[in-house]
Amino acid sequence: MRISELLKQEKATFSMEVFPPKTSEKFTETAENARKIAALRPDFMSVTYGAGGGTGAFTTEIAAGIQREFGVPTLAHLTCVSSGREHVREMLRLYRENGIENILALRGDIPAEGPVSTDYRYAAELIREIRELGDFCVGGACYPEGHIEAPSRKEDLKHLKEKVDAGLDFITTQMFFNNDVFYNFLYRAREAGIAVPVIAGIMPITSPRQLKRSAALSGTDVPQRFRAIVDFFGNSPEAMKQAGIVYAAEQIIDLLANGIRHIHIYTMNKPDVAEGILRICPRG
Repeated sequence: MRISELLKQEKATFSMEVFPPKTSEKFTETAENARKIAALRPDFMSVTYGAGGGTGAFTTEIAAGIQREFGVPTLAHLTCVSSGREHVREMLRLYRENGIENILALRGDIPAEGPVSTDYRYAAELIREIRELGDFCVGGACYPEGHIEAPSRKEDLKHLKEKVDAGLDFITTQMFFNNDVFYNFLYRAREAGIAVPVIAGIMPITSPRQLKRSAALSGTDVPQRFRAIVDFFGNSPEAMKQAGIVYAAEQIIDLLANGIRHIHIYTMNKPDVAEGILRICPRG
C-alpha cells in the first residue's frame, strides 16, 4: 500500500523505523528485531540505507520480508550522496521487483573523506530521477530546527520547498524534543507553500550516550526538562529506558491532542521500547 494513501485517512498513523546491520554477521539479530516491531502492527515501517549503498541488499531483504510476513507496508530509504546513477537505477529495479513501492529519498550524510560520486548533489535531484524512472510513492526528510549545514532556517525551508516541488508525496521530520519547535516549523512550512503531509519524528532516548550522539549529529536542541531527566536517571539503564519511553509518549500524546495525526518513531531496533510507547499512547 502506498503511504500517501495511508496519510489520507482520518485516523492517526503510527510508523516505526529500523536500520539494517552493517555486516552479515548481525543480520539475523537485526531481522528478528524488525519482525518483533512489525508484530506490533504499525501502519508502516521504514528501513534505512547505509551511506554509499553499503546496506542496500539488507534494506531490500528486511523491507520485503516485513511486507510478505506481516502485511505491513514498508518505506525503503535510498541515499544518493555517494551513489552513481547506475547504482540508484539498480536499487530502484531491486525495490520494484520485491514489491516495495514506497521510497524515502535522501541526500545522506557526506562521508568524512568526501562523496565518492558526483552524479547527485542534492536530494531534489534524486527525487526527480525516481519520479522519471518508476511509479513510486516518494517521501523526504525535513528538519524542524533547520539542517545542521544550512546557514539559516529560512534557507533550509527554501531547499525543502525545492524537494517538495521535485515530487514528494510527504515529508518526515528529524527528531525533536520540544513540540513547540515542531508546531513553529509546521506553521512556517505551510506559509512557504509546503502542503504535503508532515509526519512528526519522535526518538525515544534511553541512555545519556544516545542523547549526546543524536544531538551532535542533528543539532537538535535538548530542553532543560529533558536534560534534568537524563541527569537524574542516566546512571540506571532500566530507569533511563523507562523515563525515555514516558517522555516520548508524552510528546506523542501532546501532538495527537493538538491535531497532529501522523507519528513516526525512531525505534533504534528496540522492540521493547516501541512496545512501551504504544502501550501508553492511544492509537485512535
